[in-house]
Amino acid sequence: MPVHLLKIAVGIESVEHFRERIKIRRKQGRTFTHYTRHMPKRADEVLDGGSLYWIVKGYIAVRCPIVRLEEAVLENKGPHCGIVMKSELIPVVPQPRRPHQGWRYLEAEDAPSDLAGLGKGAAEMPPEMAAQLRDLGLL
Repeated sequence: MPVHLLKIAVGIESVEHFRERIKIRRKQGRTFTHYTRHMPKRADEVLDGGSLYWIVKGYIAVRCPIVRLEEAVLENKGPHCGIVMKSELIPVVPQPRRPHQGWRYLEAEDAPSDLAGLGKGAAEMPPEMAAQLRDLGLL
């Protein structure tokens, strides 16, 4: 069973803003890689179908499937881990989440479901609206 990673999307205002940033990276020919200081100790579980779930404005809002983890040395920063992801953002049922530093593990049973499985139009819904509908038991 995979384990996922959870990270705050710092500086991202919305899921659409996140999509635009990824689109810019693709045009520049860059892979969608997030660099972090530490290699996950549970790397085998992460690579067994794990995703990086992103917190946008206080809600877990989207996920990106992880392709690989690679060792990297960043200029003036030393050794790091590159989390290479598919450049697709998969909307999930929003879950409120408090801020934290770095990344955290997210067990598969605690990960929110994809919005695509909830019917037409759910994936385009703003995270705040989806969270309110979920709280009311409508999602």
